[in-house]
Amino acid sequence: MPAFISRLFIVFVALSALAACSPGESNVAQGNRDGILHFGNGSEPQGLDPHVVTGVPESKLIDALYEGLTRKNPWTLEPEPGAAARWEFSEDRRVITFYLQPEGRWSNGDPVTADDFVWSWRRALDPAMGNQYAYMLYPVANAEAYATGQITDPEALGVRALDDLTLEVTLTEPTPYFLQLMDHYSSFAVPRATIEKYGKATDRFTQWTRVGNIVTNGPFQLKEWKLNRRIVVEKNPHYWDADTVKLNGVVFYPTENIVSEERMFRVNQLHYTADVPLDKIPGYRAQVDSPFVEAPYLGTYFYLLNTKRAPMDDVRVRLALSMAIDREALTESVLYGSNDPAWSITPPGTLGYQPPQLFSYDPGKARQLLTEAGFPNGEGWPTVELMYNTSESHRKVAVAVQQMWKDVLNITVTLSNQEWKVYLDSVSQMDFQIARRGWIGDYVDPNNFLDMYITDGGNNNTGFSDPVYDELILREAPQALTREERFAIFREAETRLMTQMPILPVYTYASKHLVHPSVHGLPPNLMDFINLKYVTLEAEPLPGNGVQ
Repeated sequence: MPAFISRLFIVFVALSALAACSPGESNVAQGNRDGILHFGNGSEPQGLDPHVVTGVPESKLIDALYEGLTRKNPWTLEPEPGAAARWEFSEDRRVITFYLQPEGRWSNGDPVTADDFVWSWRRALDPAMGNQYAYMLYPVANAEAYATGQITDPEALGVRALDDLTLEVTLTEPTPYFLQLMDHYSSFAVPRATIEKYGKATDRFTQWTRVGNIVTNGPFQLKEWKLNRRIVVEKNPHYWDADTVKLNGVVFYPTENIVSEERMFRVNQLHYTADVPLDKIPGYRAQVDSPFVEAPYLGTYFYLLNTKRAPMDDVRVRLALSMAIDREALTESVLYGSNDPAWSITPPGTLGYQPPQLFSYDPGKARQLLTEAGFPNGEGWPTVELMYNTSESHRKVAVAVQQMWKDVLNITVTLSNQEWKVYLDSVSQMDFQIARRGWIGDYVDPNNFLDMYITDGGNNNTGFSDPVYDELILREAPQALTREERFAIFREAETRLMTQMPILPVYTYASKHLVHPSVHGLPPNLMDFINLKYVTLEAEPLPGNGVQ
């Protein structure tokens, strides 16, 4: 081989080896070029049926795939046109007429009609459906009676199609937050023909939500679902407002391990993280032009107490456990000051409402109550378990609370973590003694936190039942003539709730995310709501070279 050819060959091999060893293009770089958002989404979703699921990870997916009568604006949180182009209220605010989008289509090209909403609401309220969010539609005339089996005729529900594009909804009482309910997935239309192709209307977790089967009406449609790896959605060409949607798709990653998620972000494999490891917060706060975004969040972190199981069936035990938690120390030391202590279920300041604070950190009173309950200095304390869904942050909070109970009450509480779907089943079946829970507002109103604890409410999960509480929330508050009168009723109800302590409030939420600077249209807001319809990706400018 001639020498110059030999040298060229050596150079070629070296360059080839260098290219082979170079890292490939990152998800972020490729996504910015192709219009694909790479999105950390917490846990593997329970499912994609709007009338079955209950969690935040599911809500992000469902808001991408479906659309309610209204859609929330991420900057103002005000309802804007969704499947309905406009709406009108009657003079007494008890009848709402929704006029659907003339170009509204399902992802298979079929028109979205008023009958789709009538059938879907009947399905959502059918007792056989087991919809834990059925109560969200209770403002509709006869909805509660139908959902609880007091009446069986679906024609009696206050929802009817006047024609293909006109939906009339009759309410029992004027409901100031009703339009906000229309952008919650419990009120979404689902595809009747597709559902009935794979089973009965009220069957749960059937094949209709699988790739290739599912039909949706939102900005995106389902393209791929690889269990515990990723869910891919692509732009829906049949969506009535497709021209507004700039993303070509979104890849959702189930990322229960937030330490791994944060590493994925640092190496440009994610545009957005569902959370941030607690011990990383100080470092990100100190950065210039930090990707860390935190904001007040309409939600409460708390522990459910199963009041049907000893020793949680004794209110003195429940109160003792609550008074033994030093929330100030917890939020400062474990949560790095990113959250505020919670003393009730409703976050303070929700529409100006201030919940009652009926207790405080009081070790002496906590020990006295536990003694009165028959466990002096923890003697005779039975085996008790605190359950939480897999998350490093949940574990750290649980370990801190476990130690506080040991230090103050001399009791041992064991910890158990469960994968998301198993955890949801355990909570819904009330197969626990103490369970971590969080509640994020579905709409900005105290009612969204307080109506959870009506008797046999789908998201009650404590066994708590108080007829007076039910009357206040379901009857008196909706009939209040002024906001002040309504809030006074809420305070009376919440006082009853926290006196009986079926939950232990721990802290109010703050949203915490890492967001790549190429992402636009994701404003922080009180509900941590994301409207992917408005998200855009713009490549970062290179130093000295203008826009990439």
